[in-house]
Amino acid sequence: MAQLSDDCFAFGGKLLGVDAALALIEERVTPVVSEEEVPLAEACGRVLARDLVAAIDVPPHANSAVDGYAVAHADLLPDCDTVLPVTGRAAAGHPLGRPAARGEAIRIFTGAPMPDGLDTVMMQEDCVVEEGRVRLAPGIRKGANRRHPGEDVAKGVVALAAGRRLKPADLGLAAALGQHRLPVFRRLRVALLSTGDEVREPGQKLAAGMIYDANRVMLLALMQALGCGVSDLGIRPDRAEGLADTLAAASTGHDLIVTSGGVSTGEEDHVKAAIERLGRLDFWRLAIKPGRPVALGQVRGVPLIGLPGNPVAAALTFAILARPLILRLAGAEPRPPLQFPVTANFTYRKKPGRREYLRASLVRENSAVVAWRYPKDGAGILSSIVQSDGFVVLDEAISQVAPGATVDFLAFSEVIG
Repeated sequence: MAQLSDDCFAFGGKLLGVDAALALIEERVTPVVSEEEVPLAEACGRVLARDLVAAIDVPPHANSAVDGYAVAHADLLPDCDTVLPVTGRAAAGHPLGRPAARGEAIRIFTGAPMPDGLDTVMMQEDCVVEEGRVRLAPGIRKGANRRHPGEDVAKGVVALAAGRRLKPADLGLAAALGQHRLPVFRRLRVALLSTGDEVREPGQKLAAGMIYDANRVMLLALMQALGCGVSDLGIRPDRAEGLADTLAAASTGHDLIVTSGGVSTGEEDHVKAAIERLGRLDFWRLAIKPGRPVALGQVRGVPLIGLPGNPVAAALTFAILARPLILRLAGAEPRPPLQFPVTANFTYRKKPGRREYLRASLVRENSAVVAWRYPKDGAGILSSIVQSDGFVVLDEAISQVAPGATVDFLAFSEVIG
C-alpha cells in the first residue's frame, strides 16, 4: 500500500478556500492502488489503468449504412435515371466474394462489406427494381451511405485513456476493438465509520436524545457508486481512547479512512485528538457553507477525511472534497463537475469570502430555467436534498442575490447521484 508524503495535505491557514483545497488535492494526491486485469463484463465502473490503443480499425472494412444497391458513382447519369443489372448480393457476414465490375449493381444490406470497385449506396426506398435491373434516380452524391474503415476508431489511436472510469459504452467500444479483458486499478479500500454517543443503527429503538445514523448509509452508497470496496466499521462512541484504537486498526488493510461526525472543536469531538495521536491532522476549516469543519490528515500513513455530522454538510463536503480525493487515490482523472447558469427566483444575502451552496429545484418558466430555493436551509435537513435537484453555487465574491440574477447550478447527478 502506497503512503502519502508527510506534508501531502499541509496547510497553515485558518480557513481554506474550496478552489485552494481542490488544487492541493490535484497537486499532491497520487494513486495508491495497484493494477490488475479483469474480464470485460466485470470492468464497468472500474478505472482504466493504461491507455487502450486501437489495434484495428473500427469498422475494419468499408460497409453499407443502409439496405439498398451498391454502385460505382461514375456509372450514374447526372441528369436522368440510370438502369443497371443486379448481378450479386452482399449481406453482413456474407461479402460478395469478388470485385465488382463497372456497370453492375449489387444488392446490399446494412453492415455488409462494400464490394471492391463500388463506392456509393442508393437506399432501396429510392430504387425501382425491374426484372433483374434496378432504376436509380439522379442526384446522389459520391460515397453516399458508405461507411469508411476506421471512421469510428482508427488503428493506432488512443480509444480509451488511462484514468477513465469505465461506462457501458466504453465497454462496448473495447469489445468492438476485440478486447475481452482490460487493465484496471484495484478497487480503493475504504474504512467507514460514524461517531457519536447519540447515533443509533436504523431498526433499533431510539432512547431520549438519540438519532438514527443516516450519514453512514448515505456515504457507503456514494463510495460504492465510485467503485470503492468499503469496510463498514459501524458507529463508535465519543471516546478518545476507543476512537484511536479503531482508527489504528482501520489503517491496516485500507487505503483511506472516512469518518462522519466529531470533527468540530467541541469537548465531545474526539476525532481530531485521535488522529493527532496516531499521525497528523491538517485540519481544513473550509470557507464553505454548509460544512466548514472538515478534517483531513493521515493515520499511520493512510489518508483520513473526517466529514461533518450534519447530513447535508456531510453530503456536500463529500461531493466537493471527498469525491475528487477518492477518485485521485483510485487512479481516476476526476473532471470538474459541470455547472451551468440558471435564473434565480429568490433573494439571498451571504458573507463575502466563503462559498455557499443553496439547495434548489429547477423549473422551466417560458424560455428560462429558474432555480427555486428550498425554503429550509439547515445543515441537518436531509429532506432538502431529497426534494431538490442540486445546489445553487455562490462563490466567495458574491454578497447577495436578487430575483432574476444569473447564478451557477450544480446538479446532484454530477456529484452525489
